[in-house]
Amino acid sequence: MERRTVLVSSALLAAALVLAFLGLCHGASWVTPPEVFSALAGHGDSAVVIREWRLPRVTAALVFGAALGLAGATFQNLTRNPLGSPDVIGLDAGAYTGALFAITVLGGTAAQLAAGSVAGGLLAAAAVYLLSLNSGLSGLRLIVIGIAMNAILTAVNSWIVLRAELEVAMAATGWSAGSLNGVDWDEVRLPFLIIGALALLLATLSTTMQQAALGDELAVTSGVGLNRHRLLIVLAGVGYTATVTAVAGPIAFIALAAPQIGRRLAGAAGVTLLPAALTGAVLLLAADLAAQMLLAPIALPAGVVTTAIGGCYLIWLLSKEVRRP
Repeated sequence: MERRTVLVSSALLAAALVLAFLGLCHGASWVTPPEVFSALAGHGDSAVVIREWRLPRVTAALVFGAALGLAGATFQNLTRNPLGSPDVIGLDAGAYTGALFAITVLGGTAAQLAAGSVAGGLLAAAAVYLLSLNSGLSGLRLIVIGIAMNAILTAVNSWIVLRAELEVAMAATGWSAGSLNGVDWDEVRLPFLIIGALALLLATLSTTMQQAALGDELAVTSGVGLNRHRLLIVLAGVGYTATVTAVAGPIAFIALAAPQIGRRLAGAAGVTLLPAALTGAVLLLAADLAAQMLLAPIALPAGVVTTAIGGCYLIWLLSKEVRRP
C-alpha cells in the first residue's frame, strides 16, 4: 500500500476506536472512562451493562459497517462505477425480500433469516446480471436496471408487509429501518464468523480485483479468469449485504458512500478495500451514536440517520455523474 493509504487507514482506525469507546460510555446513563475500563475487566457495578449490552452493539457497528464498506467496494470495483452499490442496484432490497419471506412464511428463526437474505440477494443479483448482459457489468445500463429492480422489489416488500398479520407487519416494518438496538452476543457470533471468512476471500482476490479494474482485455491477457472472478466477487458482496440484513435489517447508503469517501481520503486511483472497510465502520458507528443522542432517551434506528445523510450524498453523486462528459 502507498504511504498515504497507510496513514489514512491508521487515522480511520483511531477514529473508529474513539467512537467505539464513546459508544461504551454513552447510554441510558453515562459511564466514565475509568469505569468502562474496569467494567471491561469484569469489575464494578457497570460490568454487565458494558460487556453484555453496549459492547455487542458497538462491536456490531464496527464489523457491520466494515462489511457494508467492503460490499460497496466489491461492486464498485466490479462495475467500475461509483453508483454500483448493493443498496442502489437492488441487492439490499432483494435480501430484505428473502428475509421477509422467512419472517412471514417460515417462522423467522435466525437460520431462516440468514438463508432467506442470502437467497434473496443472490436472486436479485442474478436478475440484474441477466438483464445487463448486453453491456457487461459496467456502464450506466446496469445502474439503471439496478435502480428499476430496487423499485420493483421495494413494491414487493411493501405488498408482503401489507398482507402479513398485524404483529408480524409491525415487527417487519420496524426492522426494515435498519437498527442495532437490542443486539446481543448470541445474535452476532455466527455473522461475525461469516464476515471474517468473506474478508479472507476478498484478501485472496485483491490482486485480481486490481487487474480486473484495468479492463476486461488487460485482465484476460494477465491471466485473470473473469467469469470465476466475477462469480466470487458477487458471492462475497451479496454475502456481506445479506449477513448484515439478516441481523440488523437493511442499513442504507453505507455501502454506497464508504468506498468513495475512503478512496478520496486515500487519494487512490481505484476503490481500495481497507479504507472502504474502515470508513464504513466509522460511518455506522457515528450514525448509531447520533441515532441514540438525537431523541434521547429514545434510540432511533441507525438506518434512519444513514438514510438522511446518504440521500444528500446520493444527490451530490448523481449530479456529479450527470455532469461528467
